[in-house]
Order: sequence, then structure tokens, then C-alpha cells
Amino acid sequence: MQLPIDPDAIRGEDYGEKRATLKMSHEDAIEHVREVFADHGFGVPVEFSPSDLLNEKVDADRDPYYVLGACNPAIADRALDATDNTLGALMPCNVVIWEEEPGVQTVYHVSIMRVAKLLGLDTDSEEMDAIIADTGEMVTAAYDDLDSS
Repeated sequence: MQLPIDPDAIRGEDYGEKRATLKMSHEDAIEHVREVFADHGFGVPVEFSPSDLLNEKVDADRDPYYVLGACNPAIADRALDATDNTLGALMPCNVVIWEEEPGVQTVYHVSIMRVAKLLGLDTDSEEMDAIIADTGEMVTAAYDDLDSS
């Protein structure tokens, strides 16, 4: 299968990769990330624990892993318009928290807006660029406030 993009040529910044380390319990990290993202305009309409599900269903013995499906409704509405509704297949914007070791959590995010642009889902390139700029500022501000100290 020929991909429309060269995966080896793409860097984390191309798809809006963000990563932070929090020195706190897994449960405290989930609450902290939820609160910080809410302070920066994101709601969390969807959340779940893949590790709980996999540990229960297939005895996976996974360490704590949690997904917060963050969303800013006004931007989501703009993004659906700018992609002729196709961006919905990537929604919500997930922020993932996993336990590296007890008391050390990684918070990870990629920009679904940038991913949609890379995949060519945008039908209004100018508006999508503006959405990417807006969401990039919001996510960067949230990550700047994740400091756990």
C-alpha cells in the first residue's frame, strides 16, 4: 500500500505531538490534566481506561493508561465545516496519561487538526490553518500549565 505521506519524513511537530511528565499518582494526574485542559477551554465529553478494559477482557496486565477525549465545541464545529464533516472520524482530541512507573506519569497528545491536514481531509485550507493555529495555542498553553511541582 502506498501512503500519501512519507512516515519517515514526518516529525512530531508536524502532527502536533506534545509530551509532559508529571510526578504524581496516576489518579491525581488524570484529575490534574482534566482541570488544566478545562482551564484552557477544553471539555472532556469522553474518557476511558484502555488498561482497565484490556486487563479485564484479555488479562493484559497493563499498567494504568487513561484517555481524556478533550473538545472545544466552537473549534470542533469549525473543524467539521473545514473538512466537510470528515474530521469527526478523528474526534475527540485525545490526551493520554500513562504510568511510566509509580508516581511518574506521561501526558501525550497529537493534534487531530494537523493529522487531518496531513491526510488531506481539509476542504478549506485557509480555515484549517487558522484552526490549527488556534488549537495549537490552546494546547501549548495547557501543556505549559501541567507543571506538577
